[in-house]
Amino acid sequence: MFAPRVFLSMIGALAAFAVATYYLNGSLASTAIQTLICAVLIQVGYFVAVLFLVWKEARERRKLSSQKQFVTAEAANDEKQPGKVSLRRLNRPHHLNS
Repeated sequence: MFAPRVFLSMIGALAAFAVATYYLNGSLASTAIQTLICAVLIQVGYFVAVLFLVWKEARERRKLSSQKQFVTAEAANDEKQPGKVSLRRLNRPHHLNS
């Protein structure tokens, strides 16, 4: 969510809302109040959306770090046992010269 784009979109939506409200009501005061309420609702929605994106990113990072710790611990256990070939070595991609 790029903030300037969201801000410009919000202004455009509020302008369209204000024109439609004035056309339907014919009252400038009612239009101003309803447009202000709409602006607050849009800001609350934007804030909730940003919080959701931050929460989602934090959850993904926690999941990735826990998987990385599991793989590191597993590799350490494989390499410590004598006579065993590490699965990590077997699964490494090899370069093919064609």
